[in-house]
Amino acid sequence: MTACSLHGPRSDHSKVDSARILLLAIGFCLLPALAIAAEQDAGALSWLNEPIDSTRPHDVDAATSWHGRLMVLAWAFLFPVGILAARFFKIMPGQNWPHVLDNKRWWHIHLLSQYSGGILVVIALGLGLYATGTGENDAIDLHHILGWTVIVFAAFQFLGGWLRGTKGGPTDPGQDGALHGDHYDMTRRRRLFEYAHKSGGYIALFTACAAVLTGLYAANAPRWMWLGLAGWWCLLISLATWLQANGFARDTYEAIWGPDKSHPGNHMRPIGLGVTRRRTPNRPD
Repeated sequence: MTACSLHGPRSDHSKVDSARILLLAIGFCLLPALAIAAEQDAGALSWLNEPIDSTRPHDVDAATSWHGRLMVLAWAFLFPVGILAARFFKIMPGQNWPHVLDNKRWWHIHLLSQYSGGILVVIALGLGLYATGTGENDAIDLHHILGWTVIVFAAFQFLGGWLRGTKGGPTDPGQDGALHGDHYDMTRRRRLFEYAHKSGGYIALFTACAAVLTGLYAANAPRWMWLGLAGWWCLLISLATWLQANGFARDTYEAIWGPDKSHPGNHMRPIGLGVTRRRTPNRPD
């Protein structure tokens, strides 16, 4: 297999990569230890529980509190996990690709996380409309603008997914046995969907990060929330960087139908920044 194979990281750097993963895991595992140490130190615990802005109280009603919790769970945890699965795990580690094709585990993870996140967003939106607010401060208006922008992007993401067209190909032929389908033939409809869905998803995620941060500041959230969220985002960024550097961002088309040039989509460039496709000659099964 080539360097882009998902049987493992590149052999030339396996020791270095393993060391990085180990250090990352150790660092992440130290977070609970730090929390325990903070509990032992009343002063440190008090500092963590203090609001980020000492000139304002952290005083929010229950609806606002649950609005924030659900939005953070959706946009900071569920949606990023679904994006990671869709970008980096179309070919699973250990999968005997291209002999084993169309592994749908990434798809199931993507659907579960996105639909779960979508349900939480709807509930959180209702709570946000019902909430009495957090008082007046500079972050509220910006949070509202960013929040509604993210909601619109999320609606278009779901709508685009539902209207992405048919699949086709050997794994999903028509009733007459024909292989034609929007995805298999990479029709204009499918190409537009992929450009819009991929770019829109990343824009929505980055905008949501800003919405979360302005929401935390508007509510004057305690320091431990900021630190916990920062640690989680650092972990996600480190993982995504490592997976990208080691060739895990594989083309959806090739992951489903393999690299054979008899499939029409393999004559087109893969869609998406940093998405790779196998470059070696085809080998017989």
